[in-house]
Amino acid sequence: MYIFKSCHWQDFFIKRILLDTTILLSFIGATALLSISPGPDNIFVLIQSITNGVKYGIATVCGLISGCIVHTSLVAFGASAIIKSNENLYITLKIFGASYLVFLAYKVFKSDATPKITGSLQKEGNASKKSLGQLFRQGFIMNILNPKVSIFFLALFPGFLFSESMSTVSQFFVLGFIFMGVSLVIFSAIALLAGAIASKLRQNTVIGNVLKWLQITVFIGIAIFILFSD
Repeated sequence: MYIFKSCHWQDFFIKRILLDTTILLSFIGATALLSISPGPDNIFVLIQSITNGVKYGIATVCGLISGCIVHTSLVAFGASAIIKSNENLYITLKIFGASYLVFLAYKVFKSDATPKITGSLQKEGNASKKSLGQLFRQGFIMNILNPKVSIFFLALFPGFLFSESMSTVSQFFVLGFIFMGVSLVIFSAIALLAGAIASKLRQNTVIGNVLKWLQITVFIGIAIFILFSD
């Protein structure tokens, strides 16, 4: 009788592990598809990588991904649910985030320097290119000022809770770090691909001005997406 009960619990434990693993693998697949799908973040990384060079694109990626820690924490501890239920707070955060992006677009517009593709961003005159730290900070701020990321996590994560023994907070953080890891790999690959594209565009004399306006368009586009999408 004891042996029978022992085998029963072993079978249950194995099935539980297999189910948890299946859920996590499904989450990894979903995250990969979301990261590959064209969107504001990966397009922004693509442009920064072409304009500034691969390592600057990866610095932007690291900033964007690091911002996910904030959103994961908000979801895990319930703050995002408060934001979602408070319409005035949600609208205020959206306006603030969109305003920051419009400000970035304005800075690019007012710049007299036109980027040239030489493997890294070069500017005419006395203007200096952004440092790795500046691009990291810009990506981080862009991410944390977008309340839609927290709401997206709030909608996505509960469907992939994978354990009956682990606390919900811990599971949210596990899912958050998996999301960050998968996105980091895919976005870095986009940055590397953009670097290869940039090397083929070095002889193009008009691409710098095109990229400058493309950056402005992406900033404004993300701002509109944050402000007007539900």
